[in-house]
Amino acid sequence: MKGVFGIAGLLIVLCVGFYFYFKESTSFGPAGTPTNPRAAIDITGVQNDLVAIANAERRHFASDSRYVSVDELISNGDVSMQKKERGPYQYSSDIGENGFRITATYIGDPVEGAPRSIWIDETMQIRRE
Repeated sequence: MKGVFGIAGLLIVLCVGFYFYFKESTSFGPAGTPTNPRAAIDITGVQNDLVAIANAERRHFASDSRYVSVDELISNGDVSMQKKERGPYQYSSDIGENGFRITATYIGDPVEGAPRSIWIDETMQIRRE
């Protein structure tokens, strides 16, 4: 009988420990990462969109020797996006003869940890502000 209570006590302690561990691990993300699941999904999607847009810019430059706006990439079907936005982020482009910068600007209600802008340029490095 003593062994049954020992095992039950151990299971209770383990369950309580796991509960607190999971509760704490989901309430804090790495620095600059929103703990709001929707914001995290939006940011991941925006980063994927920026890489896709940048790759389309590079392909367009290789074929036509010039960069074009996000609007033109969408209208030409160079990217699979239908509009220049994802969630609370809107896309814009700064195009030069030798480079580009595609920026996603946050326009929604403030969310802790959500960057105000995320951008990519011809170096293919994603940056946040």
